[in-house]
Amino acid sequence: MFKKILIANRGEIALRVIRACRELNIQTVAVYSTADELSLHVRFADEAICIGPPESTKSYLNIPSIISAAELTNADAIHPGYGFLSESAEFSEICREHDISFIGPPPETINAMGDKANAKETMKSVGVPVIPGSEGVVNTVEEALIIAETVGFPVMLKASAGGGGRGMRLAKSASELDEAFHTAQSEALTAFNNGDMYLEKFIQEPRHIEVQILADAHGNVAALGERECSIQRRHQKLLEESPSVAVSPEIRKRMSDSAIKGVKAANYLGAGTIEFLLDINGDFYFMEMNTRIQVEHPVTEMVIGADLIKYQILCHAEMPLPEWMLNTQLRGHAIECRINAEDPDHKFRPSPGKITSFHMPGGMGIRVDTHAYAGYHIPPNYDSMIAKLVVHAPSRKEAINRMRGALDECVIEGIKTSVPFHKQLLMDEEFCNGNFDTSFLETFEYIKNKD
Repeated sequence: MFKKILIANRGEIALRVIRACRELNIQTVAVYSTADELSLHVRFADEAICIGPPESTKSYLNIPSIISAAELTNADAIHPGYGFLSESAEFSEICREHDISFIGPPPETINAMGDKANAKETMKSVGVPVIPGSEGVVNTVEEALIIAETVGFPVMLKASAGGGGRGMRLAKSASELDEAFHTAQSEALTAFNNGDMYLEKFIQEPRHIEVQILADAHGNVAALGERECSIQRRHQKLLEESPSVAVSPEIRKRMSDSAIKGVKAANYLGAGTIEFLLDINGDFYFMEMNTRIQVEHPVTEMVIGADLIKYQILCHAEMPLPEWMLNTQLRGHAIECRINAEDPDHKFRPSPGKITSFHMPGGMGIRVDTHAYAGYHIPPNYDSMIAKLVVHAPSRKEAINRMRGALDECVIEGIKTSVPFHKQLLMDEEFCNGNFDTSFLETFEYIKNKD
């Protein structure tokens, strides 16, 4: 077992890892930028080291500073959380070179799964359904046109090294393909320094469904149910739930079996997610693999009754998964609202600043993961999420009612937050009836009237 873990992250996920380590009797080291000096993860870790100024490139993405902090504190492992360096093959390799355990996949796996074209081929080789499209990278518009006419319009152009909705463009016809290709490629070069593109058939009215997996060092892989992630604005998730109303026991079994096949083909270790698109006919297609813990992992924890971060750490400590986890049954329904420091009345623009008053809800079946507090100053340098509000109840209807009450108890003053948006969403009849897909928010009146 690890003796000391450095957490190469900030905010609520850093706190989340600290809590898991505490239960495993593992010492923790927090790293922080000067903008995060007063953050709670700095206060609650056993040790803390400043690694640079507010800019991410000079702090949380500064590999030499993070490795130096690990060596100075004698940390024998690094947990990257999500975002920042969590899917960096270079960081994973450097940790290995310094004899520090990286609580994530080895660099070979990150490279294989991080390149979406390669990941698609890996999944296809073991029979996991994939979206029809290019066999690999598409180099020219002319090549893209030939493939698009084969699979049929509409098509989606995607950055091979992409993520977070960047480097993606939809082409509904041949006349739109040229502009879509060059716009997506330009955005990909700016965001990822990699202009490789691939093309897929665009699945209409899809749901974004992901399967949480854990893989140990002994060949065991657990598929821990699915999460519904279709409520998105510009490819950014705002609400997640588990299980999905659109996934029957039969689809869940097929999805889980496919996820396990894909994970084994990738020779994976630890926590990860296989993401699928589910169409209106109940067919699903592999979209991508996330080689890290996800923001929305708490909804899975609530319906399986287990701490995913603890088991992620145990997997990397070469402990076998418990037998019960290999045949997990989902219990009840969980919903997560991402509370962001954003103004939903003005196109969700960021709202950094000082929180003057802060009260989070409590009660049965309510969980809050947050690093915020009254008096805390939200820096403008990082992601705008300040809290994850999660509820669990016996049924989806009860979970929605519980979340409505929890949102009414949220008091966050001094800044704007996404709470008003979530309140409106949870009152929407179509959402409450489960009638939505990834395009739902494009016609959602609350956003439509303000965007």
